[in-house]
Amino acid sequence: MRKMLEGVRVVQLANFVAAAATGRFLADHGAEVIIVEPEKGDPIRYMNEQEGRPFSVLENTSWEYLNGCKKGLSVNTKTPEGKAALLKLLETTDVLITNWRLAALQRAGLDYDTLKEKYPRLVYSMILGYGKTGPDKDLPGFDFTAFYARGGYAENMRRRGQSCTWSAGLGDNNTGLVLAAGIMTALYTREKTGEGDLVTASLYETAIFNQSVMMQSTQYEGSFTLDYPITKYEDKNPFNSSYETKEGRLVQCSAPAYNDKYEAFVKSIGREDLIGDERFFPQVNMLNGHREEFIREIEESVIKLSVDEFMDNLKTNDIPHSLCYSWKEIMDDPQAKAIGAFYEVECSNGAKRQVTHTPVRFESEGELPTDRAPLIGENSREILKSIGYSDADVDKMIADGVLYESGPSDYEK
Repeated sequence: MRKMLEGVRVVQLANFVAAAATGRFLADHGAEVIIVEPEKGDPIRYMNEQEGRPFSVLENTSWEYLNGCKKGLSVNTKTPEGKAALLKLLETTDVLITNWRLAALQRAGLDYDTLKEKYPRLVYSMILGYGKTGPDKDLPGFDFTAFYARGGYAENMRRRGQSCTWSAGLGDNNTGLVLAAGIMTALYTREKTGEGDLVTASLYETAIFNQSVMMQSTQYEGSFTLDYPITKYEDKNPFNSSYETKEGRLVQCSAPAYNDKYEAFVKSIGREDLIGDERFFPQVNMLNGHREEFIREIEESVIKLSVDEFMDNLKTNDIPHSLCYSWKEIMDDPQAKAIGAFYEVECSNGAKRQVTHTPVRFESEGELPTDRAPLIGENSREILKSIGYSDADVDKMIADGVLYESGPSDYEK
């Protein structure tokens, strides 16, 4: 089956997560994505504290999910020869992805304004922390800061008096897919006009967009969102909360239409005696002085039920719900496996691990690819030869320290 982006060449001049997630999406759908790294490689190659995996370049599941199905070029772009090689590569490139800050790009002569005249068909795409304009456009941005903290999650999604533990990479992955959508739009337009474009996406604005419903409501006096952060006893709709069962597991419910679902919900917690209770129904009565009282009634009822009992009741009464899964449970979930959320990769040291796929499928493409991610400069020779360099040219660049190539044996102690 033909992949959607077959024949599209992408250069990923970036590090860490967000830009790599963009590149992985494009690679999954057929693009040739070339990672450009310095000799020591991307810093994420050496990070393992979240995973507990071996501290080894040869086995890195974060690197695999972000950079599988790509090629690796390691070149010192600070040398004249390395810079020339990169510019020659861009002559055959459709998309450039970068997360370098603007000042660094300008110093290197790789900013959009410098390149757009020389490469008019190039789709130049950037992952930014805070956007390309404004007083904070040059600040460094990571998802913990620009997405979670500045973007409103850390303050508004916690319970009052508590902090939250955030999942590393969530903001990066999200923003990376947003940029991929922009790139696809730009490529489509280029086919009609022949002209490339500058495409940007920022961690900060992606976080803002994700929270549109809640954020926009703060414009109205009296909006409950103005009270955030709140405790669990201040929820305006207790049917949209999670409750602890006899085993200590949380089950999340979702019934936005409080009045319509009131009778069904109280039946689900085994409290038919609450049907028609004017303290809690209609919703306006519950909000008028009885909110905490009702939530405690629900808690005290659900804690007597097992997970299976509570979930069976919710299903019988047509209340949307789900057990709150751990990351380990998701890895073992038959539904996740059925949709192809994970695939097995053989790492460069021979270890076989499960890593995540990007979450978009096209029926005409069939299964997503599962090739492992490249080692530092693993495809340097192949890539330079594809743009006209000879083996002798490549050998000289390696000898001069301009170019680097490696295989598994280069990392053995």
